[in-house]
Amino acid sequence: MPTMTFVLPDGSRRPIEAAEGLSILEIAHAEGIAIEGACDGSMACSTCHVIVDRAWWPRLPPAAEEELDMLDFAVGAQATSRLGCQVHLTGDLDGLVVTLPAVTRNALLG
Repeated sequence: MPTMTFVLPDGSRRPIEAAEGLSILEIAHAEGIAIEGACDGSMACSTCHVIVDRAWWPRLPPAAEEELDMLDFAVGAQATSRLGCQVHLTGDLDGLVVTLPAVTRNALLG
């Protein structure tokens, strides 16, 4: 099984082993990591915003236009920001590192 590491807002690191094909959001929820995911992964909010470690950025498939639009609502979005519901763990991403932002904003609520 591939692994990934969540860097929590307090700076601590949480390595996780997860099945291929699960989204970052699904993995976080299964492991009790605090990512809201208010829209349940339907790409209608920005509460699953994560910041992908720059070393991993080139390995990710490009974001769809809809994801980029939703990231406009993410507090503290950076050049390597993605929605956790849109990135799925694969063998090619074994070792992926993502940082959880300290603040999120629910685009569904405005």
